Amino acid sequence: MKAILKKQIEGMTEKELKDILRRDYLRRLTRYRMTDDFYKRKYGVDFKNFEKTNVVKRQNYTFEVESDAQEWELAIDGMKTVEKKLKELLGGR
Repeated sequence: MKAILKKQIEGMTEKELKDILRRDYLRRLTRYRMTDDFYKRKYGVDFKNFEKTNVVKRQNYTFEVESDAQEWELAIDGMKTVEKKLKELLGGR
């Protein structure tokens, strides 16, 4: 499998590889933004205010709210990371 992938990648132009990366970054960014939007609606605040007002503590550290907080934080970090990588990729054009 590794050899097949290597052969396919070696046969691609730089433009094709960049396009594949760009589409993957955009797909991930969309997923992270959807997660962020979902939790904004669910809790009625953005993540910064969610943490600032200590919603997890106010809701007695329930599994649901702690799990939501972790997933939301991953989405926020993911957006920052993907936006940075996308900027680097597009800046190289």
